[in-house]
Amino acid sequence: MKSRASRPEDLVDQPGGGGLPGRLGDELRAELIAFRRDLHMHPELGNQEFRTTAAIKDRLEKAGLKPRVLDVGTGLVCDVGEWDGVTPMLALRADIDALPIPDTKVDVPYRSTVPDRAHACGHDVHTTTVLGAGLVLAALDRQGLLPNAVRLVFQPAEEVMPGGALSAIESGVLEGVGRIIAVHCDPKVDVGRIGLRIGPITSACDRLEVSLDGPGGHTARPHLTTDLVTAAARVAVDVPALLSRRVDARSGLVLTWGRLHTGHAPNVVPQHAELSGTVRCLDLNAWRDAADLVHAAVDEVAGMHRAKSVINYVRGVPPVVNDAESVGLLDAAMTERRGSYAIEDTEQSLGGEDFSWYLEQVPGAMARLGVRPPGDTRGLDLHRGNFDVDEEAITVGVELFTAAALLAGGS
Repeated sequence: MKSRASRPEDLVDQPGGGGLPGRLGDELRAELIAFRRDLHMHPELGNQEFRTTAAIKDRLEKAGLKPRVLDVGTGLVCDVGEWDGVTPMLALRADIDALPIPDTKVDVPYRSTVPDRAHACGHDVHTTTVLGAGLVLAALDRQGLLPNAVRLVFQPAEEVMPGGALSAIESGVLEGVGRIIAVHCDPKVDVGRIGLRIGPITSACDRLEVSLDGPGGHTARPHLTTDLVTAAARVAVDVPALLSRRVDARSGLVLTWGRLHTGHAPNVVPQHAELSGTVRCLDLNAWRDAADLVHAAVDEVAGMHRAKSVINYVRGVPPVVNDAESVGLLDAAMTERRGSYAIEDTEQSLGGEDFSWYLEQVPGAMARLGVRPPGDTRGLDLHRGNFDVDEEAITVGVELFTAAALLAGGS
């Protein structure tokens, strides 16, 4: 990776004819693309992001900043500018972990070098945009153009329930923060655009693990056994159906199984079965009742088939609920940078995001960052091994964050 430029003007283009400063210079733009590719080639799972943390720390320190590694040993927090101890800061948040899936791209030089690990959710882009914004804002601060200190939060373990945001908050990243913003890559939005929404923009997401047990036996005498294959199949089919009739349909409560395992031989009724999946919910109040509803439904269906059920319901994250004023800040920042035509409305997603934990403490908002190349018809999606982005999105994200920081002032 390239060393930092020696002059602030090498990092940012100065505005001509009015407008906010903080647009990327060509040198920093190229460096950030290289930084993102380096992260993409060396993905690390949640709470194991030591190389990633070191790379971010090194670059911030070269810019004269003083990052602090979080208490869990990965992730960082770093202030740009001198906080006066009174005026609430704006925080920019990035998540830095990767996913435990193989990178299946074959036509790019920055394909993952780590087997069964990939940045298939765009966290490398999130990290690079916050890093780039920090470098630009540091340059502006040296020129006396930063109205208030800004906090950079590089959070580990977003993909690990209930999310690394909780440990980051415990490390004090929100102390002195009055508002927090973030972006998330969206392969369904064209590069150069962002998606905004007031209110819930993601769903709650919990993990469910079910064990079923009973006396097995010979398939010739299933009446003398607890037929766990049938019991598991009925739990897989009937529990989601029951839930759909026991909650308001507008809450969007959905149980989806990702794993079902039982048995080892075709002529043996097994004694044990396991199912696991996720429970997602659009409504915060319904999410709070979800665990009890799921427990009751699983026990009911399992009991009909004489199977003993053991349920491990792991609370995940609540929905991300965007604050109207924070959405307005992102709207104003994008309008300043690209014009109002670059903003589109976005729907609430059933995906979960631990950014929601920050919003339990301070107001904030998450924007969808367009990463789809112009004219692309591949239909790429998150959490797939072939996921990739148009790297112009890095410039868009950096300039969005820097404009928001300049417009926020002391909000």
